[in-house]
Amino acid sequence: MEEKYKILLAEDEQGLRDIVSIFLRKNGFDVDTASDGNIAYSLVEKNTYDVIILDIMMPGRDGKEVCKFIRSRYDVPVIFLTALGAEHDIVEGYEIGADEYITKPFSTKVLLVKIRALINRYRGLLVREGKSIIDEITIDLPRRYVTVKGKEIVLAPKEYDLLLYLIDNRGIVLSRDQILDKVWGMDYEGYDRAVDTHIKKLRAALGDASYHVETVIKAGYTWN
Repeated sequence: MEEKYKILLAEDEQGLRDIVSIFLRKNGFDVDTASDGNIAYSLVEKNTYDVIILDIMMPGRDGKEVCKFIRSRYDVPVIFLTALGAEHDIVEGYEIGADEYITKPFSTKVLLVKIRALINRYRGLLVREGKSIIDEITIDLPRRYVTVKGKEIVLAPKEYDLLLYLIDNRGIVLSRDQILDKVWGMDYEGYDRAVDTHIKKLRAALGDASYHVETVIKAGYTWN
């Protein structure tokens, strides 16, 4: 199950903004764009992003000010994409809170690799030899094979799909209706207690790692 990650690209140069946003969309990302710092500031307040890319020299609020605002409220990866390449600019960028500092001109392929690495890092995921690793859990996606602390666990198909959906949306509270829609499908004619039943079975299978699956009273479930 693949989630479409959402990116905010704040860049005042329209040509570059168009090139990067088109490239990212072709690679499966949902992209919002901002032509100045004020628009970026507003979008950050209204939406949730998986990665935010900021030019530094923008009209209105500059990228540094927007980054400081983001760091004061949100836990989201920030990439500076800028023409300022002096050592003191780079050092200041990291001190403000940037996770990556990329100078122009740049490779879109390198940008893509850095975006994906940041998403994995922030979501607690590592990928090694085709396997996804989150804390003590390793998932071999092609084989649908799961281990906890190196020991295989047996999951029914829907329990496995449920595990992936929770991990893909790590830190987000998912309602029972959302889980039913994504894991069982919109045409499922069952009832939301099916979610509770499968959550219980998933926790039992995860054993020592079951603490990741948290119940949010009157809201649903989340992967912590």
